[in-house]
Amino acid sequence: MLPGKTLSELAYELKYQNQSKKDYLVNTQNLIMDADYNGTMLTMVNDATNESTLLGINDVAHSQIAQSLGIPLRYYERMRDSNPQLLAENVNAWFNNEPEVRMVRTLHGNARAFLSDRYRRIDNYPLAEYVLPILQDLDVSFESSEITNSRMYLKVVNKKLTKEVKPGDYVQSGIMISNSEVGMGTVTIQPLLYRLVCTNGMVVNDIRKATRRRHIGKKNTVSTEDYTLYASDTLLADDQALMLKIRDTIKAAMDEVHFTNLMDVMKNAAEVKIEAKNIPKMVELAAPEFGFTQAEGEGILDHLIRDGDLSLYGFSNAVTRYAQDVQSYDRSTELEEIGYNVLTMSPKLWSTLQKAEAA
Repeated sequence: MLPGKTLSELAYELKYQNQSKKDYLVNTQNLIMDADYNGTMLTMVNDATNESTLLGINDVAHSQIAQSLGIPLRYYERMRDSNPQLLAENVNAWFNNEPEVRMVRTLHGNARAFLSDRYRRIDNYPLAEYVLPILQDLDVSFESSEITNSRMYLKVVNKKLTKEVKPGDYVQSGIMISNSEVGMGTVTIQPLLYRLVCTNGMVVNDIRKATRRRHIGKKNTVSTEDYTLYASDTLLADDQALMLKIRDTIKAAMDEVHFTNLMDVMKNAAEVKIEAKNIPKMVELAAPEFGFTQAEGEGILDHLIRDGDLSLYGFSNAVTRYAQDVQSYDRSTELEEIGYNVLTMSPKLWSTLQKAEAA
C-alpha cells in the first residue's frame, strides 16, 4: 500500500484543518460564480450584512455544482476549461431560476463541497479522536494514513494475527477506517489484509463485513446573523449508537476466526489456476468488469507475469501490487478494493475470463 502520512503528520493535518474549515448554509440566489484569467470563483452575498465572501472552488465542489444543477459533467468541464465565462453564466442562471438552500463547506478560503442542507457532518477530527485510542489499546501497527480532497484514511495492521497462504507468503489482519467530509462516501470500517512479501494491502470490499454510516440527517440550522453553520463538534459524540458500532466493528475485524475465514478464501484462490490461452486478453476482458482502465490493466498484467503466480490469487495480488504504482491515494485504495473483488469473483465470471483466446 502507499505509505501516505505518518500518524503524527495525520494528527497535525487533522488539527490544522479542523481549525481552518468553515461551513455555510446559503440560498443559491445569494451565490454568484465569476470567471477570469485565474479561473472560476464563488461569491456568497449576505443581504442582511451587505457583506460578501469570495471563495475558490476545488474539483470536488465543481462536480457537485454540476450534479446539483443537472449539467452533464463532461459539458461542465468543457466550459470550465474552454469558456469559463459561459460556465459562470450557465451556473448563475440556474442558481437564480431554481433556488434552493445548499451547504457550502470551505477550507483555506476555497469551496471544497456543495451539498444538501440535510448533509450530516461527521468530521474527521472528532472521528479520529474517538477511534485512535481504541486502535492504540489493541496494539496495532499504523501502516498508512492520508487525507485527500475526498477522504481521510487510516490503515492499521494487527501483527499478532499472521498466517501463511502458502509457504513463505505471510498475510496479517488489519482494518481500514475512512470518512469523507465532502459527500464523497460514507463513514466506513472495512477489514484489511496485509501481505508481507510485497507490502500489498487488500481492502475487503464486502458490505456484509463492513460498517457504513451515511451523512444524511435532519435539516441543518443556520445563524440568523450570517450563513455560518453552528459548530458540529458534538454531532459525532451525540451519536452513541454509531460510536458503539464503530468500536464493536473495529474489535470484530481483529477477531482470529474472522481472519481465518478470509485466509481460507485466499488459500482456495491460490489453488485456482489460470487456464486462459491468452492472459493479456483475459486481463483486458476483466477491466470493464472490475473498473480498471486499459493502462491500469497493462500495469496489472506486468506484475502478474513478473510475479509468476498464474492463479486467481496471483491475479488479485497483481491488482493490489499495481495499487502501489499509482500516485493518487484515493485510486490506490480503490484498486486495493478491486483486488478483493477479483479474488472473490463468481465462478461464472472466472469461467468466462478463462475462455480468452489469442486473436
